[in-house]
Amino acid sequence: MAIKITSAEKAILQNVTIPPRPEALIKVSEEAKKPEPDISIIAEAISHDVGISAAVLQVVNSAAFRRTREIESIDQAVMVLGLKRVFPIVKAVAVKASMAQTPVLDDFWQSSDKIAQACSIVSRELEKPQLADNAYMLGLFHNAGIPVMLQYDEAYAAIIQSAKVDGWDFEMIEKERDQFDTAHTTVGALLAQQWKLAKDLVEVIYYQHDTNGIFLSDELSKVGLWILAILKIARHVALDRLNGEDSSVEWEAVRDQILQFCKLEDDELTYILERVEQEIS
Repeated sequence: MAIKITSAEKAILQNVTIPPRPEALIKVSEEAKKPEPDISIIAEAISHDVGISAAVLQVVNSAAFRRTREIESIDQAVMVLGLKRVFPIVKAVAVKASMAQTPVLDDFWQSSDKIAQACSIVSRELEKPQLADNAYMLGLFHNAGIPVMLQYDEAYAAIIQSAKVDGWDFEMIEKERDQFDTAHTTVGALLAQQWKLAKDLVEVIYYQHDTNGIFLSDELSKVGLWILAILKIARHVALDRLNGEDSSVEWEAVRDQILQFCKLEDDELTYILERVEQEIS
């Protein structure tokens, strides 16, 4: 499904600065498009951006990737994991590097890191390892519209504080639209488009909180629905269970849908939640 942008959103989005893709990401993208990409050129492009290369190494050596031996260089990461696995990670860490850092967003980025790790682990637990790398990228990228909105208007900090208490759900999205004439999901989807993320990921970012009946609809592809299910389970672990909460409005809105879509029993879902929580914590 296409992203729907109202006339009011079009007007306001003209004043919202979407961060450009970093030079390292552009070079990697260009080389990756070639019939026979040169791994050394890709590794060199990543290594030249100190912030991105350090973040990539931190990610590939995290619990989410279960490495028995530490990867010590970008060259080694590309050789061991392959371009198809490293490229989504580069995109994921690049979005954080492109954003202005502010104390208001400290908790936000910490949560994003946990959600991304959880996404990778949930993919394995659901026996969807082929989705793990893109799921990790989505974990870091899915709320990228939030720091963009904060850069646009400092008053958006109040929305962030409200969400810490009440959580992110469709009502909070409506509150955003009432106050700012757009929402972080729309801005995040546009950012994902400009950064050339896969269409499935762009659509999940856009629909992530508009979840009423979504697993029975045709708004997302089958792959998109699997990635959405992974994201929702990961968010439940990182934002609820790791903070001592058994549930939340966001989780209750999708729990039964996820059970049905993933063909899971209650005890199977509980086991997955416990496994992911154990690995993250």
